[in-house]
Amino acid sequence: MPTGKCLKSLPFTIGGHRWCIRYYPNGNKPEVKDYISLFLHLDESVDKAWGVCTNVAGQTFAAHRCVLAARSSVFSAELYGVMKESDTGGVVRIEDMDARVFKALLYFIYTDLFPKTAKEEGDRYNLERLKLLCENKLCEYIDVGNVAIILALAEQHRCHELKKACLDFLSSPANLKAAVASDGFKHLSRSCPSVFEELIAMLAN
Repeated sequence: MPTGKCLKSLPFTIGGHRWCIRYYPNGNKPEVKDYISLFLHLDESVDKAWGVCTNVAGQTFAAHRCVLAARSSVFSAELYGVMKESDTGGVVRIEDMDARVFKALLYFIYTDLFPKTAKEEGDRYNLERLKLLCENKLCEYIDVGNVAIILALAEQHRCHELKKACLDFLSSPANLKAAVASDGFKHLSRSCPSVFEELIAMLAN
């Protein structure tokens, strides 16, 4: 079967919506022709499919209510539970978020691929896989100029592996000496005194 052609399952209903599985044995596009592509496809009209519209910083995004709820426990509570956001005319307003960031968040929710802007919203909406992807990516960029800032971020968002990577980096005397001279280290001592004390205790041992 050529790239871009798929086999389609029989339709089934979940969450009040009609779905099907699309299987591309040679990828859905040329860039992934050496791989199998598998998609969960919403098998109904767009007008019926959009379960919720969100307004973020003046921009409106259409999304599937059931998809947001399935991917995020926070969205589930906001859309269905006791935390349900008040909306006007079917539009849910999300405060304190940049539209570009929300677009990246939707990109991850629908594709499970890593967006460029992600860390804090992964924490805010309890998207654990997104948080782990962000942690792994940040671990690649730890250096003497940013290790203190990243360590503070790891502590604030409970990113244990990222915190460990920072402490391992600072266990080198040369790295520690260079990092102490940075403004980030002063920020760490003010914003996360417990981590600062933990670092001192680690070095003492």
